[in-house]
Amino acid sequence: MTTFLKQAHSDAKRAIIARGLRAVGDGYVSIVLPAYLLALGYNAFQIGTLITATLLGSAILTFLAGMVTSRFGERRPLLWASALMIFTGLGFALFQTFWPLLLIAFIGTLNPSAGDVSVFLPLEQALLARSVEQGDRTRIYAYYAAAGALLAALGTLLAAFVDVGPKWFGIGTVDAMRLLFLLYAGLGAAAAFIYRGTSDSHLHSDRPTTALGPSRLMVYRLTALFSVDAFGGGFFVQTILAVWLLQSFHLPIAAASTIFFWTNLFTAVSYFVAVPISKRFGLINTMVFTHLPSNLCLVAIPFVANLPAVIALLVIRSLLSQMDVPTRTSYVMSVVTPPERPAAASLTSVPRSLASAVSPVIAGYLLSLSTFGWPLLIGGALKIGYDLTLLFMFRHIRAPEEVSRA
Repeated sequence: MTTFLKQAHSDAKRAIIARGLRAVGDGYVSIVLPAYLLALGYNAFQIGTLITATLLGSAILTFLAGMVTSRFGERRPLLWASALMIFTGLGFALFQTFWPLLLIAFIGTLNPSAGDVSVFLPLEQALLARSVEQGDRTRIYAYYAAAGALLAALGTLLAAFVDVGPKWFGIGTVDAMRLLFLLYAGLGAAAAFIYRGTSDSHLHSDRPTTALGPSRLMVYRLTALFSVDAFGGGFFVQTILAVWLLQSFHLPIAAASTIFFWTNLFTAVSYFVAVPISKRFGLINTMVFTHLPSNLCLVAIPFVANLPAVIALLVIRSLLSQMDVPTRTSYVMSVVTPPERPAAASLTSVPRSLASAVSPVIAGYLLSLSTFGWPLLIGGALKIGYDLTLLFMFRHIRAPEEVSRA
């Protein structure tokens, strides 16, 4: 691992380091956000509405990112996205009324998910794709995703500051949360400093980025399936899951942060396991046969009333559910031509964000009616349907490196 990263292009290293920094903020914000909104008197439906606004805004920004990358490269859009991250942290620290928060959520970079669904994602995906050789693509995406999961796990522990801050510093609980949003803005500034050294693809590539061409039909089909997966996943993004745990088991913030620390940590481990598994069994098989059992765990959780059993199912799910992240990205980048990659990354990300934006408001409404885990049950069932359809439609279409090894 160390040798590979030393040999990687400096742009890939910058993307991985910046992803890790942003993940620290994503890790604790996904827990602090619902606690902050509950403390301000908002209900589960209003929280779901804010999450929907966040994901909808991210989808629009991601679409715009795909358009501007071919003209400006990745460097300047990444710097603009970092400025939005700073604005988001400052906005949530300064405002407490619903409508200003809704606007900030819509145009900002808050990430309610354990993974990355922000405007940064397609920009960094394209950056990584042009920074490594074809045979190393899955591995670099695994390191990229693992860096995010590991630092997100550490970030979740910072959410405990909400419980200990008032005791240590004599401040109010809401003030402790506002300090964490200020820290989020600081992490955005640190990410901008790292992105400053990134090279521009439109200046250094002899194959300029283009719109989708020969790979259009393939990308459209994958995008439709990924959107179903994202719609299902939106029912239990980490913020919604935190709301369910806080309401169903009356957990303190520190306990919830510990649970998400371990789930994110095991998720990070799974990214590294995904690389040898995908080389042995193929990208599509790895995506499906690790994702499917994780969703069966998810469907079982609402029927379990014992907290330790729920935690065990969440941990098992975390070991399996995200192996499809580096393999999915690698698969998309493998079935399109290099000039099409930024457009493909944007197109597969935008509908996913749009689809995942719809379900949190539904999940919030369901949780406002009952503490039964309907969002987990519905989301898990949708994702199981996605797994089976993906296997049926794409099991015979392999990445070029898999064909060369056959």
